[in-house]
Amino acid sequence: MSNLIKLPGLIDPHVHLREPGATQKEDFITGTKAAIAGGYTTVLDMPNNPIPTVTQQALEEKIKLATGKVYSDIGFHFGASRESIQYFKQVEDKVFGLKLYMNHTTGELLIEDATVLEEIFSEWTKGKPILVHAEADTLAKAISLAKKYGNKLHVCHVSLKAEIDMIRAAKSEGLDITCEVTCHHLFLTEEDQQRLGPFGIMRPPLSSKEDQSALWYGIEEGVVDMIGSDHAPHTKDEKLSEKVPNGVPGLETTLPLLLTAVDDGRLTLDKLIELTYTNPKRVFNIPDQQDTFVEVDLDEPYTINNKLYTKCGWTPFAGMEATGRIKKVVLRGQLVFDGQNIFGPYGQVMV
Repeated sequence: MSNLIKLPGLIDPHVHLREPGATQKEDFITGTKAAIAGGYTTVLDMPNNPIPTVTQQALEEKIKLATGKVYSDIGFHFGASRESIQYFKQVEDKVFGLKLYMNHTTGELLIEDATVLEEIFSEWTKGKPILVHAEADTLAKAISLAKKYGNKLHVCHVSLKAEIDMIRAAKSEGLDITCEVTCHHLFLTEEDQQRLGPFGIMRPPLSSKEDQSALWYGIEEGVVDMIGSDHAPHTKDEKLSEKVPNGVPGLETTLPLLLTAVDDGRLTLDKLIELTYTNPKRVFNIPDQQDTFVEVDLDEPYTINNKLYTKCGWTPFAGMEATGRIKKVVLRGQLVFDGQNIFGPYGQVMV
C-alpha cells in the first residue's frame, strides 16, 4: 500500500549550477533537471563561477544563458567583491541576495579586508539578505557588521555547535538573522570522511557527532530556518585528482533524506515544509507558483544510488537506505516529473 501526500514545490536557496565557466561539472539544463527530480521547483544559484557574478554584465549574461532552457524556476545571488560594490544599485532588483565569502572555498571571491567588508555591509540594500560563508570565528565578525549596519543576514551551511550558539544569541538580541543547514552535515560526520575519501571533502568540512546533534536540536528549537542543499557538483576525475575540489551534489538526495528523517521520527512533515518551502519563500521573497506541487510516497523504501540527473553522476549518500520516494512533480499545472522521466523545460528565470 502506498501512502501518497502532496508537498509544495520546494525552494533551494543555495545551489551551484556551474554555468558559465565550469559546465563539465553541471549546467543550467542538467542542474535544473536534478532540481525537479529532487522535488525542487525553485533554486537560487550562487555567484562563485570561474566567471564570477560580480558585475551587471556578468549577471545579465547568466540570465541570458538560463532563459528558455531551465526545468525549474531559477533566480540568482550577486557576488560581493571590492569591484562589485559599484554595481549594487544596478542589480539589487534582479537578484535575491548578496553572497559574501569570508572563508576560503571554491572560486576567487574571498574577502578578508576589514575596510572592504565594512563597505559591503554599508552599501548593500537593507531589503535583501547578505548571505555569508562564515565559519567559526568569522561568523562573529559577520554578525557584528550586520548589527552595525542593520542588514538582513543569512548564514549558509552552518556546521558547528558554536555557530548555532552564536546565531541563537543573535536572534535573542533581535538581529534580523536566519540560517540554513545541509543534509551532508545532518546525515554525515567526520567519521564518514574516512570512508568517502575525496568524495567527502567539502566546505565547511564534515564535523563531529556533537556538532551534528546541535544542528538537529537547532532545527527542533527553531534556530535553524531552512535546509539548503549546497549542491556543488564536481566530476569524478576532479575529485580523484591531486588537487581535490570542495563540494558534493545534493539536489536529488535532500528531500529523500528528509523524508527518511520523517519516517524515523526525527522530523515532522510540518517542520519539513517549513524548512524547505515556507521559510525560504519568506526570507528570499520568492514569487508564488500556482498549481505547483510534489507528490511523494511516504512509505516506499529504496536504496539511494548514483543514477542521477546531475552531470557529475555521484552522491556521497550512495548505498544509504531511504524511505519516501518522489513520485510526481507538477509546475504551474504542467507535469514535469513522473517519477522516472522529466518533461519540459517549463521553468522561468526570476528577475
